[in-house]
Amino acid sequence: MAQTATSAAKTAARTFRELHGVVITAGLMDKTVKVRVGGLKWNNFLKKFFKDPKTHLVHDPNNSLRLGDVVAITPGWRVSKDKRHVVKHIIAPGSGVPIQARAPIPTEAERIAEREAQRAVKDERRSINKMAERVQNQMGVTELLLRKAKKEFALRARLMGLSFEGKEAGDAAAEARQ
Repeated sequence: MAQTATSAAKTAARTFRELHGVVITAGLMDKTVKVRVGGLKWNNFLKKFFKDPKTHLVHDPNNSLRLGDVVAITPGWRVSKDKRHVVKHIIAPGSGVPIQARAPIPTEAERIAEREAQRAVKDERRSINKMAERVQNQMGVTELLLRKAKKEFALRARLMGLSFEGKEAGDAAAEARQ
């Protein structure tokens, strides 16, 4: 537990590259927006730069972004297969809704605290499941030993001519016929 807190603190202390972009798709996916980040690409043959915009799927925890917003995004832990960035803050609103009227965007410290809380719950659940599995395995071993003991007892009883109830095997067969 203490190790995860220190690793999260180290992660928070790192300076990530902050990208600025425009929201081009919002409201179609829950907690996800598509952001276009401008970029330039050098063409060595023509010896000049060309526009090379990239699009990123960005995690928006409170669905607070709207189409046309200019936002700052940072790389974060993977939320899904394609989402690797998270919204840091809104630079300029794009639609008519002011920033103050929207749900607040969590800070990096809040996101780290939430991540640690989720991780603690997951670790607790895993430890409970492992404990239950160990108990079940121990019960399985005792049941197996009990079954073996019953088989051995039945075998010895048959060899001695007795049934489980203590009657002779011939008497039990006679009662079964009637």
